[in-house]
Amino acid sequence: MIKFIAAAIWLCAVTIGAVFYSFQNAAARIDAPAPPPLLGGLDYVKTEIVSVPVLKNGDIDGYFLTRLVYTVEPEKMARLSVPAEALIVDQVYSYVYGNPDLDFVSHETLDLDAFRSGIRSKINEKVGEDLVHEVLVEQVDFLSKEEIRDNTIRRKLQAGATAREMAKGFKEPPKSH
Repeated sequence: MIKFIAAAIWLCAVTIGAVFYSFQNAAARIDAPAPPPLLGGLDYVKTEIVSVPVLKNGDIDGYFLTRLVYTVEPEKMARLSVPAEALIVDQVYSYVYGNPDLDFVSHETLDLDAFRSGIRSKINEKVGEDLVHEVLVEQVDFLSKEEIRDNTIRRKLQAGATAREMAKGFKEPPKSH
């Protein structure tokens, strides 16, 4: 009986000591300075694909497609009254329409560094502070009207071929009298 009482007292003492140590350790962690953020405290935000119609001589020549990733400080992003993606899309449109010398067919006149820095500086200028630190290009494409037509025709032909193959495999159920 005395062994049970001694074991119970020992168990209570160890439990109280462990709880006391845990609270002391937690208080020390709260008072310690936080380690620096892993990626410098910046958030990486990916846009959806932005599709900009390219006009030449009053006609649509094709579509400029891009997907961007931009780095922003989360605190500044939270203070925006306009969604940041709307600012990015607006600046992509402004860049494409504001540079009539761009020739997407030859692909030689698209300077990606100028494209990225132009979008970044215009957004920061519009917001009035350094919101966007870096603009990264994940995807850039140009589809001409002919390529879009060819893709549409090819899709229709493939859909028709698939429908014919399914019809061949489909047997009509026997007619009941």
